Amino acid sequence: MSSQVSTSRGLHPPEKIMTYESPHTWPLSVPTSKAEAGSSGDQEVRLLSVSWNQDCGCFAAGTSNGFRIFNCDPFKETFRRDLKSGGFGIVEMLFRCNILALVGGGSNMHYPPNKVMIWDDHQSRCIGEFTFRSDVRAVKLGKDNIVIVLETKIYVYNFTDLKMLHQIETLPNPKGLCCLSHHSNTSVLACPGLSQGHVRVEHFGLKVTKMITAHDSHISCMALTMDGLLLATASMKGTLIRIFNTMDGTRLQEVRRGLDKAEIYSIALSPNVQWLAVSSDKGTVHIFSLKVRVAGEDSSNDQRTLEAPRMDHQNSSTSMDPLIQTNTGSNASSSLSFMKGILPKYFSSEWSFAQFHLPEVTRYIVAFGAQNTVMMVGLDGSFYRCIFDQVNGGQMTQKEYSRFLKTDYPPLRTLTA
Repeated sequence: MSSQVSTSRGLHPPEKIMTYESPHTWPLSVPTSKAEAGSSGDQEVRLLSVSWNQDCGCFAAGTSNGFRIFNCDPFKETFRRDLKSGGFGIVEMLFRCNILALVGGGSNMHYPPNKVMIWDDHQSRCIGEFTFRSDVRAVKLGKDNIVIVLETKIYVYNFTDLKMLHQIETLPNPKGLCCLSHHSNTSVLACPGLSQGHVRVEHFGLKVTKMITAHDSHISCMALTMDGLLLATASMKGTLIRIFNTMDGTRLQEVRRGLDKAEIYSIALSPNVQWLAVSSDKGTVHIFSLKVRVAGEDSSNDQRTLEAPRMDHQNSSTSMDPLIQTNTGSNASSSLSFMKGILPKYFSSEWSFAQFHLPEVTRYIVAFGAQNTVMMVGLDGSFYRCIFDQVNGGQMTQKEYSRFLKTDYPPLRTLTA
């Protein structure tokens, strides 16, 4: 085992930690800047990473001198910690709790990139540490587990006592690709397998491992639904996104971002499993209409659970039997799709239903907001909220834009979903 674990006395399971509903949840025990977001003081701050919390109601920004937490609706900075001792290349939230996972990053590192600190900001102290022989690529937090991704291994720990539960070997995984489900009734993890283009899916609660042959080339991006029953993947080619049933590996749908090779930055599945969003280095966010349905789904209820640590997923069934149905919106398909048996495969692929062209060329991660809105956060410190027509599709309408961090520095890390 290539890790060392240390814990402080009094580590509590997530059910007992406080949530951030007011500034009083975050007592300030270290130097904290009073500057407003986007102020001139931000010119010396470098943005290292951004990542959504589990329900995409907040996101965390790791900077060269600390981290910041932003609420999405309404959009505002809710908390920051500015440190003189260095910054964080990875900041992972646990819903809206005061527990975070931190990994050092940037050119002026005080904390090494091979150490994960589980930080309780209510107690203003580290309650657990994990030290490895190689750099940490990603960290994912769940209600019960802490998942730490290295170059070729993934470690799963119990949140209560920090004991290791699982050790998974993968192909070289420099992006730290890994997904967790966040439904109260399922515990699912997806990660690259040991063969090119394969995805390994662990149903921990059922003690079932499923290997899915997703693409011919290496996996570049993936996303799970909240209940972990559906998986969306993209390869290094970045032309196709495929949706799978994680229980039996069945390919349920395939959509096409384009014909030219692209780097997929992020994939998002809407809580009601009606829509899929994709961002890439082409500067366009694509929205696709999904034909996948989960048995028993209540699509009329689009309320996401914002209270931590409760993780009720209103829009996904506990059933393990996904169904295929026609959605109200339809993706544009080739008019020659009826000849798909003799024409190249791309003629029968489904094209995007709605699009938004981003003016800035940078890495963006996407997520779905309330109703038919899409949020985009960029490593240039920009936030967009757009709305799309669920019937007619087409170009999305920009509803909000904020510059939450003014920085002229290039990004140092890729983004995490």
